[in-house]
Amino acid sequence: MRFSYANSIREDFPELVTGVLCIEGITASGNVSETTAKFQELARDRLESGTESTLPEVQAWRRTFARMELKPTQYRCASEALLRRFRKDNALPSIHPLVDLCNSISIAFAVPIAAFDLQRVSGDLEVRRANGGEIYENFGGEVEHPEVGEVIFADSSERAHARRWTNRQSGHSAVRDGTTNALIVSEAMHDTAVEDMARLIAAIKAAVMQTWPSASAVEWPSR
Repeated sequence: MRFSYANSIREDFPELVTGVLCIEGITASGNVSETTAKFQELARDRLESGTESTLPEVQAWRRTFARMELKPTQYRCASEALLRRFRKDNALPSIHPLVDLCNSISIAFAVPIAAFDLQRVSGDLEVRRANGGEIYENFGGEVEHPEVGEVIFADSSERAHARRWTNRQSGHSAVRDGTTNALIVSEAMHDTAVEDMARLIAAIKAAVMQTWPSASAVEWPSR
């Protein structure tokens, strides 16, 4: 499998920095409470000085959404949505150990992190603009079709695994109890994204290996 970006995405958003991990050998068991608590505390510290909307990582994605002609306060990147929920509830729901790790690291860095079940992705995965014929399945099982020109994650079978770029993943390829192999994709647009992404990917790798010592976490290039 190959993960890549359409040329037009790279050309229109040259500031984009991506981190990609292929994780193999995970299970639905594993105690991640101490690790997630550590990263959630980092998020609390960052939110003490203001709301998530003031963070440079979130502001960069808001500018990106505005460039895509999406209202930033209507369609939020995943990390902003998580931070907003975390600020209000002082907690995040527990879903799956890998998802819980990704969500807690996402709010600590204020950077979107997507986790895809590789067994549910057909062929290659590309971030590109939609032609309008792709199939997207939401978490309720309902089928939607992305709007023409919308930035999506699309596989070789014309299935969309995320809509509006970092706004909303598909329920079809969400990590679940039976997931053994996953693709982690994190994307950032802010000024210090290169340095921050290196730290973020290292944090995910360390957390995965601590939780599942027999698993593997290999960094992939994004083309």
